[in-house]
Amino acid sequence: MPKRHEFQVVVEQDEAGYYVAECAVLKACYAQAKTYQEVMDNIRDVMALCLADLKGKKLPPQPGTIGVRRVQVVA
Repeated sequence: MPKRHEFQVVVEQDEAGYYVAECAVLKACYAQAKTYQEVMDNIRDVMALCLADLKGKKLPPQPGTIGVRRVQVVA
């Protein structure tokens, strides 16, 4: 029976308006789509593929999130 896993995913919107999702804990695990719902569906599929590739190996540790902030810088 497949085991449930929970990972942090960061979703951003690029300059063209596409949503980009990344699961940094799983190497090369990212997806993009035109809508938020679609990118979430896509990243779940990609995460499942990444986990299948890691089958039998130890999963990488997951760091906790402290926070996300927008920061202004004058340069």
